[in-house]
Amino acid sequence: MSDNPILEVKNLQHIYMEKTPLEHQALTGVSLRVYDGECIAIIGHTGSGKSTLIQHFNGLMRPQRGEVIVDGHHLSDPKLDIKGLRRKVGLVFQNPEDQIFEKLIGDDIAYGPLKMGLPLKEVRDRVEWAMELVGLSFNELKDRVTYALSGGQKRKVALAGVLALKPKILVLDEPTAGLDPRSRQELLDNIVQLNKKENMTVIFVSHNMEEVAYLAERIYVLADGRNLIEGTPRDIFGNNETLAKHHIGAPQTVEILTKLKEQGYDVNLKSYEIEAATKEIVSVLQSYRR
Repeated sequence: MSDNPILEVKNLQHIYMEKTPLEHQALTGVSLRVYDGECIAIIGHTGSGKSTLIQHFNGLMRPQRGEVIVDGHHLSDPKLDIKGLRRKVGLVFQNPEDQIFEKLIGDDIAYGPLKMGLPLKEVRDRVEWAMELVGLSFNELKDRVTYALSGGQKRKVALAGVLALKPKILVLDEPTAGLDPRSRQELLDNIVQLNKKENMTVIFVSHNMEEVAYLAERIYVLADGRNLIEGTPRDIFGNNETLAKHHIGAPQTVEILTKLKEQGYDVNLKSYEIEAATKEIVSVLQSYRR
């Protein structure tokens, strides 16, 4: 891992409708660092500033106070190449229908690469690569109309449209919200593949702690527009005091192990992964039988 972060936020502050009766300070001083190839989760209660924060990552919002630096470029620089930035940082919104506007799936995914001025063959290759990567058959679906898609398919199309730009950083806002269990797991596996096999830096916002435990290498916890704590899932989910103090939800595995601990069983609360938690639970059952 490089010593220099690919994305850095320093004391970022943002006020909506500043100097009006409806003024609201959404960010009061957020700082974070993300390194190349990491998968980072940003969590916090509704209104904590998560969505405002990530919209600064690709220039949808520019810093009012504080700094945002992406791949060495300061977003407060008035000469910043904003189109170039958005090719580096792909943002997938929580509501995928907001990002789909072409009639056909293939055309929608091709929109970004065409705007980049790429040759048609490369555009086609990128569309095919992105579609297959998210589990959409290029040959079967490229000419299908977008309005007939299910919610899960729309999310995949929106993700493929961003991936076709081949960004260095992928930012996801509640990536699995509203999906059925099968579609949810497929999308999570796609994100893992992008992060591990394609070496794409991933930053995601989520309220789902199972999802966070499954994907994230590090977690930033936000509240009231500022970051409270930062750590690995093992650091955060394995510390009952931290969870209680900051009102952080926990994966079901942690909740089960906590209940066992309260009953006097010797279990490791840091064993939040499913396989590790299963071993802890099996050991309790085996000791009970004896």
